[in-house]
Parts: sequence; structure tokens; C-alpha cells
Amino acid sequence: MSGQPFSQPQTNDPFLHLKIISNPDGTITRLREDQHTPPSSNPNLPIPVLTKDITINASHNTFARIFLPRKTLYPSSSSSSHKLPLIVYFHGGGFIFFSAASDFLHDLCSNLAKDVNSIVVSIDYRLAPEHRLPAAYDDAMEALHWIKTRPDEWLRKYADYSNCYIMGSSAGGNIAYHTCLRMAAEINLKHDYISPLNISGLILSQPFFGGTKRLPSELRLLNDAVVPPHVCDLMWELSLPLGVDRDHAYCNPTVGDGVGVLDRVRELGWRVLVSGCEGDPLMDHQMVMATVMEEKGVVVVRSFTAGGCHGVEVRDLIKRKQLHNLIKDFISFHQ
Repeated sequence: MSGQPFSQPQTNDPFLHLKIISNPDGTITRLREDQHTPPSSNPNLPIPVLTKDITINASHNTFARIFLPRKTLYPSSSSSSHKLPLIVYFHGGGFIFFSAASDFLHDLCSNLAKDVNSIVVSIDYRLAPEHRLPAAYDDAMEALHWIKTRPDEWLRKYADYSNCYIMGSSAGGNIAYHTCLRMAAEINLKHDYISPLNISGLILSQPFFGGTKRLPSELRLLNDAVVPPHVCDLMWELSLPLGVDRDHAYCNPTVGDGVGVLDRVRELGWRVLVSGCEGDPLMDHQMVMATVMEEKGVVVVRSFTAGGCHGVEVRDLIKRKQLHNLIKDFISFHQ
């Protein structure tokens, strides 16, 4: 159901919960409805945000959906030269679901662009298990290279490349985190790799992390209706490289070479916003990730609230607005 991505009645069968069927060839059949919204770039339509799709890699069927606030096309005389912050967004779905064109994700990014007054580029990446990690990370890096080297006209005219944020929700937060680790590892001097694309920070909304050990938030919410731990286990099983467990670096932020790369993240001055809520079984893993970064000297802004659930910004319009206000304040720090 669009807008309520994981809201089925609780069941002990994670395949039934996710509405998927495992196939002998290692693929899955997705039974859940995923309606798509087409882009609309007509400035004459009475819509607050214009959208269009640009192919990134035709062989991988990956693309970017660009969200441009309509008022940007008709600036006032006082703001005619003002360019907007650029948010590169990676969607959630446990690495196995959804698209940048999915109805509820289109609406989410459209509201993000409008509320934060920014240009949002939502990246469509390959899904697991047909394309296991690190395929999504590879697609993310390719997307950032495309943004930097072959910018669309909207980006060239209206995006502030000196004020770019890498953002992701749920699995997209995991992608955003690992993408920034890759970028930081490849930068020798700040201007060498990312110019003219200057990363100001990361925005991680309920990022999807885990480990083989159950943390207290998982034990407390074993019967969660949205993403109970045994369902998360299956999504990791379908997404991680074959033969590894949830203590792989892609899943567990406390292990692997990425921890050392955080020194470079600190040197680059990238600030990180991490948001979550107590009703999310993944909250403690998110807090562990934030602590790992803080111990490396990275500036982390934490916002963990009471109640809620995983993906609360999709289900609760008030919580969505609160998140967007939080992001707006985070971005205004750099302006």
C-alpha cells in the first residue's frame, strides 16, 4: 500500500509480512502494490514542485528524479541570483522495495523540496536480492559523479553546488552513510575530488543498521507491527553479500574499515544529522552509529523523539513537518 509501506498485521512469517515470495533462482516476487507517480515539469500547472526524470545508467535502469520548487522559476528581484541547497536523497525499503517514482516517496520528496526550499535529487538504485550490496552503493557513487560532471539544466541554473547534502531514510540512510564514507576515502584534498560539488553534511533519517546481537530497542519491540527484528533479519539476508552475517560492515557500523574513514569525515568538516524515535526497533543501532561518529570527532546533531515508528515521516504528516523543520535548521547552519 503506497504511503504505508510496512503496515501489515503482525505475523511470524517474515515473507508473509513483507508480501514476497522467494524464487529458486535467488530473486523474489514482490506481491505488494507499488504505484508510481509520473514526473511533471510543466510550469503552467498549479503545482508547487516541478519534477523530471533523467537517466543515469541505462544498462542498470537507474535514474534521478529532480524536484524543483516552482517559485524558483519566478524569483523576486531581491533573490534573482539566489541558488538553492541541493539534497541528494536515497529512499528506503530495506534495499528490496520501492523506487524514486513510488507514490509515497514522490510525495515525500516533493514536500521536502517545498518545505526546506531546496532542490531534491532522488536517486533510483538497483534493488536486492537481484542486485545485492554493494550494488546500491555503486549506484549512489555513480549518481553523485553524474550530478558533478553532467548536470541537468535545472541543477546548473538553480542548485548551489557549494551547499550539498547527502540524505537517506531507512535503507537510504544506510546508503547515504556508506556513500559518504566512500567519498571521504577517495578525497585527498577537499577541492580535488568533490569540486564543484561541495558536501556540507549528511542527513540520516532512521537509518537502517543492525548486527547479530539484539539491542534493547529490538528486544523491547520484538512484536513491532512495522519492522519487527525478524523481518529486518530477512531483509539483511536478502541484501548482504552471500555468505556473510549481520556483523558485516555494510550492516554493523562498529566494524570494518569505514570506522577509520570517519577521521577524514571529521577533517572535511561534514556535519551529520541523525533522527529517530523510540517506537523504532532500530533506534539503538542508530544511536550506536551516532556514537561511533562522535567518538571520531565528527559533529553529530541527534534528534530522537518519543513514540512514533519506523518510517513515521511517511505515516504522520505532523512528524514529517517536524523532520523538515529540523532539516531546514540543519541546513541554515551553513548559510
